[in-house]
Amino acid sequence: MRRQLAAIIRPFVMALLTLAAFVLPVRAEDNVRIQLAIMNHGVSLKPVDRGFFPLVEFRDAAKWFAKRGYFVVAPVGTGYGAAAIDIPERALYGPFFSKVGKCTNPNFHDAGLAVAKVDLWIIDYMAAERRIIPKDVIVVGQSAGGWASIALSSVNPPQVKAIITFAAGRGGRVGGKPNNNCAPDKLVEATADFGSTSRVPMLWIYIENDTFFGPDLSKRMHEAFTAAGGRAEYHLMPPFGGEGHFFIGSPDAIPLWSPLVANFLDPQK
Repeated sequence: MRRQLAAIIRPFVMALLTLAAFVLPVRAEDNVRIQLAIMNHGVSLKPVDRGFFPLVEFRDAAKWFAKRGYFVVAPVGTGYGAAAIDIPERALYGPFFSKVGKCTNPNFHDAGLAVAKVDLWIIDYMAAERRIIPKDVIVVGQSAGGWASIALSSVNPPQVKAIITFAAGRGGRVGGKPNNNCAPDKLVEATADFGSTSRVPMLWIYIENDTFFGPDLSKRMHEAFTAAGGRAEYHLMPPFGGEGHFFIGSPDAIPLWSPLVANFLDPQK
């Protein structure tokens, strides 16, 4: 690959879905494979918001990983962009499969595994293209994308050597209200379930002023995950801006989280 570092859109045809992705390739000699970094974004439950969703929420963070030598692929969730169609009264439904259902009985488990499956498709595609080192993949996820990354760890894909999450979780800010979580006990329960089989080294980063998944809830999730057998290093960062949940999306946050990430990844080489 002899390409200039740039953002391109490349379609991934998986099953019956076409998945667009923000891609940051890196310079490499011909026939030389490099490490892959997959970056999972969060979820919007409103079709209108999904229709105007940016191609990638954390472009500067993606560039940081690319500069470290990773081929970065940030898939755009199915049901986003032009596919954000959801008009039940007209029998129109988009391919958005990340819903958790009602808060009375949310299915956090399967919603996470659905997106995790997309990551596995991407890994298989990139390996078949002979562009990556098949067993040197890292996965990074924010919010619902972080939750999907935790779900991915539960199946221990041999290609994935490390996973990093920022503000991971599902069901935050129900009705737009700060610190109003959808069935937090069930979220902790699902986290423990993933931890019972997860053995991939993980780094979990949360922020004190995150109004989606505050410190009390994130600590409960971590305790449940590790008590069940999962391997996760937990860090709670000081308040950042007006809303810490979108910490990874700010270029000003890179000097704050990059030393933690570098210290976590370097021993994994």
